[in-house]
Amino acid sequence: MYKSDLVYVRQQLDADERPPVNEQGAVAWLRKNLFASVPDTILTILGLALLALILPPLFRWAFLEAQWFGTDRTFCATVSQGGIQPDGWSGACWAFVRAKFLQFMFGQYPIDQRWRVLLTGAIFVGLLGPLLVPGAPYKRLNAILLFAAFPFIAFFLLVGGVFGLPFVETARWGGLTITLVLSIVGIAVSLPVGILLALGRRSKLPVIKLASVIFIETIRGVPLVTVLFMASVMFPLFLPAGMTFDKFLRALIGVVLFASAYMAEVVRGGLQAIPRGQYEGAASIGLSYWQTMNLVILPQSLRLVIPGIVNTFIGLFKDTSLVTIIGMFDLLGIVRQNFSDANWASPQTPISGLVFAGFIFWLFCFGMSRYSIYMEHRLATGHKR
Repeated sequence: MYKSDLVYVRQQLDADERPPVNEQGAVAWLRKNLFASVPDTILTILGLALLALILPPLFRWAFLEAQWFGTDRTFCATVSQGGIQPDGWSGACWAFVRAKFLQFMFGQYPIDQRWRVLLTGAIFVGLLGPLLVPGAPYKRLNAILLFAAFPFIAFFLLVGGVFGLPFVETARWGGLTITLVLSIVGIAVSLPVGILLALGRRSKLPVIKLASVIFIETIRGVPLVTVLFMASVMFPLFLPAGMTFDKFLRALIGVVLFASAYMAEVVRGGLQAIPRGQYEGAASIGLSYWQTMNLVILPQSLRLVIPGIVNTFIGLFKDTSLVTIIGMFDLLGIVRQNFSDANWASPQTPISGLVFAGFIFWLFCFGMSRYSIYMEHRLATGHKR
């Protein structure tokens, strides 16, 4: 027998077989995700029952029985079918939100100058968008424009007083404008400051380590309300006589310091997760401390703590609503301020305004959360890029 007689060469591949019926389609998805076991089935049934109990009345309140148009409270205090109800309109009063929408967005910013806020937002989105898209070109130039040039452009556009633009004091800012300015600046500044604080806490120099520990533990040991009060009331007392700081700037500094302390602990957790061998390997090829951190350690550690970083960003975005207690009206604050408008006083006005504000907060927070999940998958080890 020849050796070649033992060799069999397939000329063509067999056709792909169809997967089993119970492993494909909607039925298979339901069985796998909702009815995989008896406890899963019970929880699914309870969840569906809860949704059936909540969603129909909520949909009826928010859409079917809602009042969408109107010029005053009478449109939200009467019902087209059945006359006036004792407890007011049974649905949401979106007419109130429509009437106050621009004020919710811009606060008391002059109407004829609101284009400056819109232009600032458009420039920010135009610069940030390409940075968030992995395949976009010219990222270095984009980052330089966003982090070096844009802050000055935004300051001159929003404040004015130069190039023929009327001066608009920060006391007239409000609504979503303040919320976004506080959160964007807080996010952009707290991350690098937090990284420096985390490195300082792990430093071998006693003075730097002690200063970092004292700062982090002091800020983390008090609520944001206290930090805002200190920045707004106590900070001016330490300034020379006759020197003052803008109240908005003081609040901004307080928010940044507070977020930086929490960010430092998130980053420190990532630094501690890096194996010792990474440090030794960097030292073996002659890298300096800052080269090691910049090229080896920080890229790995920041990737590990993306959920914690984004969680801090989301918390910071929501915590901006606390500036109301020092006399500044962010989105939530200006919505609540308009509840006292007698022209729109009705039983449904407060809940409608709060639902609108909550939806705006949820929209931004959900967007940050989804993008962080996308980055986690993209930066995962072994992920095809």
